[in-house]
Amino acid sequence: MTTKPIIEIDPYEKTWMRISLGLLVVFIIMVGVAGYALGFQLPASETRVNPQTVATDPNSPWSNPGLRELAPGKYEVYILAQIWLFNPREITVPVGSTVTFYVTSKDVQHGFKIQDTNINMQIIPGYVSTLTHVFDKPGEYPYICTEYCGSGHAAMFGKIIVEP
Repeated sequence: MTTKPIIEIDPYEKTWMRISLGLLVVFIIMVGVAGYALGFQLPASETRVNPQTVATDPNSPWSNPGLRELAPGKYEVYILAQIWLFNPREITVPVGSTVTFYVTSKDVQHGFKIQDTNINMQIIPGYVSTLTHVFDKPGEYPYICTEYCGSGHAAMFGKIIVEP
């Protein structure tokens, strides 16, 4: 007659396994809440552009980057990242505005982060990254490059002014 081997697990190990599974469940719930209830969004690659001609093509919105009003309170901003500057460097919108950002690069990889918002994108030459944000509070929202792009990287910044 054969008997099945009995696997004994130490009580401390069982406790840590339960804690680990509990943490996994908590993290899954947190990701769900962040994704749906808090409105987190992932930057999407809207379209592709030719990085060599994106700033000079007359049909390209980046040949004249900046703010465009679509309707009262709804705006689009086209931002061109290039070595050591964002164009435009300053954007002004009224409080309560919904702003969709379209950002591309004409040379190297950059980052685009707006302080005190959930806007944080990786900007890759040839791709257009887009995210939308509602500016509910007046003030200045600086934006910076978050990817090291060379010796002038620290000069890559700008600001959004939200007026009451």
